[in-house]
Amino acid sequence: MKLKQTLLLLLITATVHAQTVLRTEVLVIGGGTGGCAAGIQSARMGVNTIIAEPTVWLGGMFSAAGVAAFDGNHNMPSGIWGEFREQLYKVYGGPNAVATGWVSNTQFEPHVGDSIIKSFVSALPNLKVLYQTEFVKAIVNGNTVTGALFVDVKTKKQITIYAKQVIDATELGDVLASAKIPFDMGMEASSVTGENINVPETNDIIQDMTYAAILKDYGKGVDRTLPKPANYNPLEFDGCNNEFSSTPEKITSNVTAQKMLDYGKLPNGKYMINWPGKGNDIYINMIPMNAQQRKAAIQQAKAKTIRFIYFLQTQFGFKHLDLADDEFPTADKLPLIPYHRESRRVKGLVRFKIQHIAQPFTQAEALYRTGIAVGDYPIDHHHRENLKAPQHLGFYPVPSFNVPLGALIPQTHNGIIIAEKSISVSNVVNGTTRLQPCVMMTGQAAGTLAALAVKKETHARVVEVREVQQQLLNSKAYIMPYYDVKRSHPHFGSIQRIGATGILKGKGEPYQWANRTWFYPDSTVKTSVFLTDVAPFIKLQHYDRPLLTIDDAVRIVRQLGFIYQLQNEFDYKSYSNIKQQIENKWSSWGLKAFDENRNITRAELAVLLDQTINPFQLKQVNHNGQFK
Repeated sequence: MKLKQTLLLLLITATVHAQTVLRTEVLVIGGGTGGCAAGIQSARMGVNTIIAEPTVWLGGMFSAAGVAAFDGNHNMPSGIWGEFREQLYKVYGGPNAVATGWVSNTQFEPHVGDSIIKSFVSALPNLKVLYQTEFVKAIVNGNTVTGALFVDVKTKKQITIYAKQVIDATELGDVLASAKIPFDMGMEASSVTGENINVPETNDIIQDMTYAAILKDYGKGVDRTLPKPANYNPLEFDGCNNEFSSTPEKITSNVTAQKMLDYGKLPNGKYMINWPGKGNDIYINMIPMNAQQRKAAIQQAKAKTIRFIYFLQTQFGFKHLDLADDEFPTADKLPLIPYHRESRRVKGLVRFKIQHIAQPFTQAEALYRTGIAVGDYPIDHHHRENLKAPQHLGFYPVPSFNVPLGALIPQTHNGIIIAEKSISVSNVVNGTTRLQPCVMMTGQAAGTLAALAVKKETHARVVEVREVQQQLLNSKAYIMPYYDVKRSHPHFGSIQRIGATGILKGKGEPYQWANRTWFYPDSTVKTSVFLTDVAPFIKLQHYDRPLLTIDDAVRIVRQLGFIYQLQNEFDYKSYSNIKQQIENKWSSWGLKAFDENRNITRAELAVLLDQTINPFQLKQVNHNGQFK
């Protein structure tokens, strides 16, 4: 009875001439990497939520598309991504058990990824997933998206869903296109973005896509060789490794065939086939295609992957490897969907560009103050299959970064929030924000924003940035991309909040496949730097000491509280009183012995400011990161 009542609260359903009409608070269109995180987060915040997913799986690129290797964010297990990884560790037996291939620290079987996400969903009675529900078109009233029309794949019946907030989490940004929301597709010229990346002209070139595959080891001596595919020519894969190349110049990766295979090695004797260098990448721009054209393009991509598998079996003797028969619920044993690296990109309230990543603290737009997701993977573009594309963007070095909230909100329309790979970033920046952990985190942020907008009965663009950020911190997510302050750090929250104000800035470092931003929590504080960084809150007189002491910090806190006329537990009118109050609180804040004469550390200063003045909430910021 209670379950029926819950469903009645969740949905108002009417069937008229084979058309079902549903009403909910948040509608997530697409149950992929970003969509499932958005739906889970929205429901966890107590909001009635529907996920409409065209397949029978959840997780998108890391499950249904078979790309079961999380790229990046190994050192920043933020929010739902961190929860997901913990469940993988439980399934397989710890971190070492999923560090099976060399492309990633976290690899797993796709069906396990799907099952974990479904377990998260099943724990939420106010979250309903409509499987095999295909998006048809957006419902728009003026400049407000109010819902969408779908078709049930099995019955062909129409389903209309109305919602207070819609999230476009489709793989290619189909909802925003249907709603006629302005977007970009392809590469922008450097002169347009101001990015120093040597793209001479704007074009419609996107990244290569891939139809991945999962191979299974059926045992040595077993011959599982596929029938020879149509149009097979081994030279299609010329240079895929150092054991097969017509000339040394054609080698794309100087690895053996076995190491190429081990790139995507998964637990339980399986291999992900997603090889970028003369492997199964293919250039097809499916974005502007209609449904029929997309189906034909998918068959073209599948055919190339089958040819590559046959090539592996016959050229290198991997005859014991074949498509896994215990992964996907498909007749051809291939994944349910292709792996799209690029989508439409909405014209958002802000456009996140490479300069915001490379030099976040020197830009006119202080977007780092508005961060809602973090990433550490390099700029990674796949363009080898389209020779018209620039070939120099693979692994462009950047520090770790955070994605601004305004990238999820369209400039022109209300009622809709953008997730997945359609957020407002430049084409170049999409090369890092497209990876699974980052997409999962922007999805979680989209769900947070949608839930807050519903609760406040307002538009998403009106919800305060700080409210979204604090809710994400409450959900154990990162808003600042600090490598050296883990989620388990006792002062994680304070450091994240103070970092987002710009009072204590980090230092970025491009580093291999896992870029970093250092906070240096145990370092001392240079007085001159601090006085500059705190200037948006208070103009302070010069201090003679090169390093800030605890006494200096207490005096600054007193001045801030007095100027802003703060009313809390501290007496900002009296230095002696507030010093005693802070000393009494010091150890309960988890800080070392109070000694007013010693130099204060960056972590201590972050905690002190957070616990007294709370600058994170003292001054709100707009979507450009400017203080209101």
